[in-house]
Amino acid sequence: TGPYYAVGGVMSTVLNKKLTNSSLTVTSTGASKANIQLIADGEADLAIVQNDVMHYASTGTDLFEAEGKYDTFSSVCGMYDETVQLVTTNANIKSVKDLKGKTVCVGDAGSGTEFNAKQVLAAYGMSFDDITVNNASFGDSADSLKDGKIDAAFVVAGAPTTAVVDLSTASQVYVIPVDGAERDSLMKDYAFYTKTTIPAGTYKGQDADVETVSVRATLIASNELSEDVVYELVKAMFDNQDELIKGHEKFNNLKLEDATKGIDVKFHPGAAKFFKEKNIDVA
Repeated sequence: TGPYYAVGGVMSTVLNKKLTNSSLTVTSTGASKANIQLIADGEADLAIVQNDVMHYASTGTDLFEAEGKYDTFSSVCGMYDETVQLVTTNANIKSVKDLKGKTVCVGDAGSGTEFNAKQVLAAYGMSFDDITVNNASFGDSADSLKDGKIDAAFVVAGAPTTAVVDLSTASQVYVIPVDGAERDSLMKDYAFYTKTTIPAGTYKGQDADVETVSVRATLIASNELSEDVVYELVKAMFDNQDELIKGHEKFNNLKLEDATKGIDVKFHPGAAKFFKEKNIDVA
């Protein structure tokens, strides 16, 4: 039910008619961590993952601390932003610092969103000890905000996010910025974050731009795939972007100037060859 599956489906529909070295078959999985494990097990050749989660996998930290690092995959290209959205229905919460003493949903337990929440709070000199932690999905957290059971929620997903759109039709939604010196510190500590603006009007009642950060939905490939296969795939994606956009709006965000940003895992030789041809050095 997530956007990865829909995006993958459009890739399969559009690109299989163009590819000569491979064909794409889309599989429903358990999100970023599971996708990395599937590639390691040889059950998948390509996957879409959050770039922060693939950083954890390549370094054996956070989500992958217990099992250690993975060196079975490489980066292909960044596809679109997954924006860190701190959402509240309380007009008195204007800053991350105002979360102190509040009940805050930080995503599902052990999720990438939970680690994003920890990192953002740390940039503001706070930790989970300063809030009452609530773990829930985006949909459940939106319902809890509407019912007044929690004060705020971290939502890390492409904006606009359906759960927040639905919430904004029933309640006044406020999106809290992650900006200034704290954002600079966060990006210095974690290279996978990039600056992002949530435009005014993204949600009902949001009358001003909101500065924050994003992680990136990133296409990765098994190291077992040949250079020719990956080169042809990434070239086909950019050559047929207009057709991909007709299938899913996320492909509007497939841009050469952004395709390598926020990625600190080595690029597959096939992807590196393509970007070199575009005068983008990823070595």
